[in-house]
Amino acid sequence: MKINGTLVNYYFHCKRQCYLCANRLNLEDNSELVKIGRAIHEQKSSDADNAEIAIENIKVDKITKEYLTEVKKSDADINASKWQLLFYLKVLKSKGIIRKGKLECVEKKKSDNKIYYFELTDEIEKELETYIDDIEKLISNETIPDVLNKPKCKKCAYYEYCYI
Repeated sequence: MKINGTLVNYYFHCKRQCYLCANRLNLEDNSELVKIGRAIHEQKSSDADNAEIAIENIKVDKITKEYLTEVKKSDADINASKWQLLFYLKVLKSKGIIRKGKLECVEKKKSDNKIYYFELTDEIEKELETYIDDIEKLISNETIPDVLNKPKCKKCAYYEYCYI
């Protein structure tokens, strides 16, 4: 499977979720939180030009002259969202499109910020390439990663698969 932004996000959020999604076990269609996130994306994209643009195997939420913007329901996992956005910037760069990254969180839970800014530097791009290699190894492995057993697991679309 070709790496996409969702897999990059899941890799940082939960390696088991990344593996299961990459290996075609999709349980997110039944998740209320995922449905809320999709509704937020639909509302945001209907309010804006240049929204929901597909490039190769990625879909970017919005692109302007200066920014590629990714919209998230909340700031619950900024690190995973950051790397997803940086992955999108890398794909755009490979097409000759250079942008800065903007991450917009509709709900803020863990910080006072609703908007975060990122840039794809050479150093970050090298780090990202290492993560992409790690994701490719992870998803091609025959063994499913262990359950995290963290409080965030209770809200995950894969909860029943992992625990029941």
